[in-house]
Amino acid sequence: MTCSFLSLGDHPQFIPRAAAWFHEKWQIPEKTYLDSMHASLGASIPTWYLVIEGDFIESGRIIAGAGVIENDFHDRRDLSPNLCALYVEEDYRGRGIARSLLDFVCSDMRDHGYATLYLLTDHTDFYEKCGWEYLCPAQSNGEDHLSRMYVHTFTKESL
Repeated sequence: MTCSFLSLGDHPQFIPRAAAWFHEKWQIPEKTYLDSMHASLGASIPTWYLVIEGDFIESGRIIAGAGVIENDFHDRRDLSPNLCALYVEEDYRGRGIARSLLDFVCSDMRDHGYATLYLLTDHTDFYEKCGWEYLCPAQSNGEDHLSRMYVHTFTKESL
């Protein structure tokens, strides 16, 4: 299977499609994604990523995506920037796409001068298998339970 990993900053023509896709996956208003994606043009934070199926990215299906934003709506505002909205289509799970996307994001963020990313999640194993370390509990806005905050520090050697 061939797929292309891309940053919306380098491919702004995908912004409308990407905003609709992320909205469908996370039920956050499409306008919120559009605003963030347009703000990412020429900036390192926020930034958004897609994985497109096939060799022809213009017509290929979006099969995965993720973003990096200042704060992923949690109470630990000092932990920034945050990986957010990571999603892989169900029929593509178990093929290493999420791990490859995480590596792509970390490489791009390193190239923009960052060495650390944070992530708020309720998952317990997956991110640890990908080299992320549990840091502390954190509370997502509007939630009554604590979630897990992970950190990933990377260098040229780690990617």
